[in-house]
Amino acid sequence: MLEDPWAVPSSCAAVRLRRSTDGSVPRLATTVSAYYDDRYLNVVFSCADDYLEATLLDHDAPIYEEDVVEVFLAPGSPAEYYEIDVSPMGTVFDARVESPDGVRETMTADAGWDCAGLLSGVRRLVEANGSVTVDTTIRIPFRGLRRGPPGDGEVWRANFFRVDRNPSAGDEYSAWRPTMKAPPDFHVVAAFGALIFRW
Repeated sequence: MLEDPWAVPSSCAAVRLRRSTDGSVPRLATTVSAYYDDRYLNVVFSCADDYLEATLLDHDAPIYEEDVVEVFLAPGSPAEYYEIDVSPMGTVFDARVESPDGVRETMTADAGWDCAGLLSGVRRLVEANGSVTVDTTIRIPFRGLRRGPPGDGEVWRANFFRVDRNPSAGDEYSAWRPTMKAPPDFHVVAAFGALIFRW
């Protein structure tokens, strides 16, 4: 276990999410970093926030209807991928998705699937000026995805997302690889990027 679960290796660069619908700069900044060892894929989000909407506490509750960060991973065929969401309350939603056509209309999600051994944590940082940052760390065990550690150069398809709910400013959907769908839709397999594992 890391001494600081939100620390990332110095060689691991954080990337900024863009607005999912059009690729523009979101109102609220979000970064994501990903790195791995022989047991876990580690994903760290850092989210500026000015209004938190997070009330659900039960595992697999529909936390995607509130503030949430999301990881989509397709280790093999993009027709099957895993969705792992964490709310600012630390609540987890995880599901295995089958998407034969790569679109929401024909996909099915099995929320009964659980990523065995998943670890997550959330911290809220409040600055003297009142600005708030919510950091989320997610440690995804390869065995929980029914896989061994990736080999050097192995490529998975993946995407990383954030949903921010705000009753005055409006909801905002951010993505590593914008899906360019309006209304917002994260379940667009063609938009997934390449996650390349390097030792």
